Amino acid sequence: MLWIRRRQQYGTTAAFRTLIAAANGPVAAHPLPGTAAAQGTRGCEYLVTIVSVAAVRDSVAFALAGDEDGFVAGDPLLARARQIWVELAGVPVAFRAAGGIEVAVSAGSLLCPPGWVGIVALGGAAIVTVPEVGLVEVVRAAFDGLAVASVTDPDRLRVAAPVVDVLGPASLAYLDGRDHRPARPAEVEEISGDHADLAALLASVTADEADECGLAGISSAAFVVRSGTRVVAAAGYRRWPGEVAHLCVLTAPQWRGRGLARVVASAAVADSLADGLLPQWRARPEPSRRVAHALGFRELGGQLSIRIGA
Repeated sequence: MLWIRRRQQYGTTAAFRTLIAAANGPVAAHPLPGTAAAQGTRGCEYLVTIVSVAAVRDSVAFALAGDEDGFVAGDPLLARARQIWVELAGVPVAFRAAGGIEVAVSAGSLLCPPGWVGIVALGGAAIVTVPEVGLVEVVRAAFDGLAVASVTDPDRLRVAAPVVDVLGPASLAYLDGRDHRPARPAEVEEISGDHADLAALLASVTADEADECGLAGISSAAFVVRSGTRVVAAAGYRRWPGEVAHLCVLTAPQWRGRGLARVVASAAVADSLADGLLPQWRARPEPSRRVAHALGFRELGGQLSIRIGA
């Protein structure tokens, strides 16, 4: 089984025809439910069933080699995660199917703060946005010879470019609903995102921790655990473009290490999945990454923002 998303919007491209021709056995291309192809319009997503072993070998090799259409083979979760960041880039850009780094000029990129360089690496490929044309060659020179796995390493980039400030790096993990591993049953309460008890939890940690967790900006309800009347752990999510639920989690310092982050995050994840959203977990601290893994999230890459000086 090979899953393919065609980026081009008109007709059947030469690349798609080449993929079909590469199969040494029966091939059936089925439009995925809800896509343009399924509705009888141009532009599509296909689920391709390839019967022969040789066809699987040849077709996967072709898809991994890639071309301008940017095929993604065998991983709908990765494809969906990449599409989120492509849309946030604000200009035409793509994760190369063959791997590597794509640089684009986008003054309005949402990959990073205004005026910064935004870097997102997912599944062996990366996209980078720069705020002005004059930085394109500076950034390309900085990435020259770097493996994709190193493009979110600020120490490596500082050697090659005049980096004056960084945000990150942070890991990026995503969850297919079928992989969700709910936390143990616990008493979780649902409160509004602007509830005074949630504000009290945020006030109990440092300003950096409060900002890092993102709970002050959630668009969902907050899912909390209390000790008496006090909220000691909370989770929620901010709804991003592309039907994404960006998870936000915080536990009071003296209550950490008891599994409460997983309990409240599991409730928030379940709520987002019920709304048909894609849960996203962005983390820097290792304990946060462990919670995501315990819930079934797959770490697909990372994100870094840098500011380049004169």
